[in-house]
Amino acid sequence: MGDIESIRKMYREYWRCMIAKDADGLRRLMAEDYCLLHMTGVKQTAEVFLKGLLDGTFNYYSADHDSIEVSVDGDHAKMIGKSRVAAAVYGGGKSTWRLRGDFTLRKEDGYWKFISSKASTY
Repeated sequence: MGDIESIRKMYREYWRCMIAKDADGLRRLMAEDYCLLHMTGVKQTAEVFLKGLLDGTFNYYSADHDSIEVSVDGDHAKMIGKSRVAAAVYGGGKSTWRLRGDFTLRKEDGYWKFISSKASTY
């Protein structure tokens, strides 16, 4: 499997882990210095985000992927995933969102890791 398909597979696995609240699975996908920029402007480290996932601040129910665009430049890559995600966050009701995730990745010891993501809508 080539780099582009591996990264697309990672994105699908990312959402599987988010829905399952699989923090260990997400940690395997994220670099130690991973950070997330929410659409609200809040910036979080992986551990702060995972705490919110596990304590019910963030609840994800399903994700249907419309597109996963990947570009690779050596040991670095960019990915834009567009998915329709059913979620309830920050105490709000369950809704379906058109979420765009702009991810950066780097290859560490032969494996791709997410180093950042920025969430927005499309």
